[in-house]
Amino acid sequence: MESVAAFSGSVPGQILLAIGQTIVVVCVCFDMVRALSVPRSHRRYVASTVFRTLAVPSIIANGLTVLIALVVASWVDVVMGMFVLVAIIFRLHHDKDEDNWWKGKGKKLARWAHRQLAGRTSTAPAMG
Repeated sequence: MESVAAFSGSVPGQILLAIGQTIVVVCVCFDMVRALSVPRSHRRYVASTVFRTLAVPSIIANGLTVLIALVVASWVDVVMGMFVLVAIIFRLHHDKDEDNWWKGKGKKLARWAHRQLAGRTSTAPAMG
């Protein structure tokens, strides 16, 4: 745990934490744009796509920030970080019917992966 606290106080650690918090802020801003946009509009489609793309990295980055705050016993930062973490997770799981780029990509990516793995089993011609 001391190494976590030491890394978070170093310059590379501070840079990584700043990048992570920037991702969290951008994710939350696009969620607000999504919430305030007209349904079925291009603006809402883009905002929903960006939010869905950045939600998981935001959860990871904010979770690491909360862990570091827990290690250094900064309880106010722990509570505030957990609030943001729960809010992002709730918003991610709350609106499932949104139209975004990721909708339906799971099945398409699974089919693509299956074709890539299945197509590699060809036999070599016999040498004479």
